Amino acid sequence: MQPGQKFREALKNSQPLIIPGTINAYSAKLAERAGHNAIYLSGSGVAAASYGLPDLGVTSMDDVLIDVKRITNATSLPLLVDIDTGWGESDQIAKTITEMGMAGCAAVHIEDQVFDKRCGHRPNKQLVSIKDMTDRLKTAIKSKIDDSFFVMARTDAIASEGVEGALKRCKAYIEEGADGIFLEAVTSIDQYKEFKDNFSIPVLANITEFGKTPLFTQNELKEVGVDMVLYPLTAFRAMSLSAEKIYNSIIKHGTQESLLDIMQTREELYEVLDYYNFEKQLDDKLSKK
Repeated sequence: MQPGQKFREALKNSQPLIIPGTINAYSAKLAERAGHNAIYLSGSGVAAASYGLPDLGVTSMDDVLIDVKRITNATSLPLLVDIDTGWGESDQIAKTITEMGMAGCAAVHIEDQVFDKRCGHRPNKQLVSIKDMTDRLKTAIKSKIDDSFFVMARTDAIASEGVEGALKRCKAYIEEGADGIFLEAVTSIDQYKEFKDNFSIPVLANITEFGKTPLFTQNELKEVGVDMVLYPLTAFRAMSLSAEKIYNSIIKHGTQESLLDIMQTREELYEVLDYYNFEKQLDDKLSKK
């Protein structure tokens, strides 16, 4: 089954589909072991975790593509990828969609901010025109290497144009052929309901921490018809704080002994990586020499 088909099947069979962010290949393996049916790679996450940079449009398609390939090689779960604005004009957007498809990506979301974009939960976001965004979508959809590849349109319009502006934009995006809608920086559960009252297309709720959107529960989102619930950096934030505390503790206490109870053990790591099977293959290979 193609990655896009896997994503569509997961969406069809889940109410709603829960999509956790996986910052790297190992995180993806952990999410799969936990029983998730789809995973996500955040552009902000790539910038922060892989390059130590802020989410201000400074990373490129190639930067994200490296992590995409690592993740899709490590897991069978369908991967949704943040491609920002597509990283350029028509030719670059076409290349982005083609490269993502070839790398095993199942779905992407492309947004209606200007090229010099900002985090969706920061002020002073600027949007392109509806026509410019539909042109982005037209190019993206035309460039799919597999029909099942899922192209989602993200709109940041609520912050500057209100719900009415976002609805107007989404109507055009859906007419252009978007497979789903990503509503960014939603501030009220009723905003999702209003969208679902107007359109039947799948909608994604971005439940990111410390942002504009309250931490609505999955049941609350299901009641208003939300189809996908995204937790883009939840695990990464927890990992980062844990690592920060450990680095400080090692300096302060001169030993890691008091930290063992919050660590994954060597055996647990080996189990996730299927270490012993790889080691056996190596031993078998060496014994034949």
